[in-house]
Amino acid sequence: MSNQIEKIIGPRAPRGLEDHERRQFHLPNILLGIAAILLLASMFFPYWKMTLKAPQYPGGLSIEVYVNRMTGDVREIDGLNHYIGMRPLGEAAELERAVSLVAVAILVLLVLAAIFIHSPWALLLAVPAILWPFIFIGDMYYWMRHFGLNLDPTAPLSSSIKPFVPPILGSGMVGQFETVATFQIGLWMAFLAVALILAGLFYQRRAYKPLVESGQ
Repeated sequence: MSNQIEKIIGPRAPRGLEDHERRQFHLPNILLGIAAILLLASMFFPYWKMTLKAPQYPGGLSIEVYVNRMTGDVREIDGLNHYIGMRPLGEAAELERAVSLVAVAILVLLVLAAIFIHSPWALLLAVPAILWPFIFIGDMYYWMRHFGLNLDPTAPLSSSIKPFVPPILGSGMVGQFETVATFQIGLWMAFLAVALILAGLFYQRRAYKPLVESGQ
């Protein structure tokens, strides 16, 4: 194995360690492994939810956004949005939803690969997964803003609704309607995965840095 490859992979845990000494090398693996599982599982849960409240809808209308699809009262909300000139929700983030499952699967594999890389390269592998929930929120905000600020001026109620930016989190008003946006369990799982990844990388560095400095 060349020196360059050895530097990328990093040192291995010494053999013949006592149980209490071995734990410090197992801990980062466990944390990163749990993070990968959480990230993978998050794909099966909603990331974001919006509820539309109005007098004519006592129970409200809701949509839930997963990484690859939307569920809920999408058709009804599209019908209301049509009158104010907003495009159908299904036209938002079409590319992102098409590639999201593969993208998240790749993120999971990168986190798992970081378990076996005991050098600063582990952080480089994990960066995409660390950024993932923030990318999701940023992309959601972009499309909400784009749709809200580019209303069709020929829509029936276009004159009564000014361009707006729906809130990505919290409540807001659009005409007589109140919208309430909340982060859902899938996104919280992704954030928890980020916290575990950072903790795993911290403990990995603490365990293997002395070996690097000693030349083992």
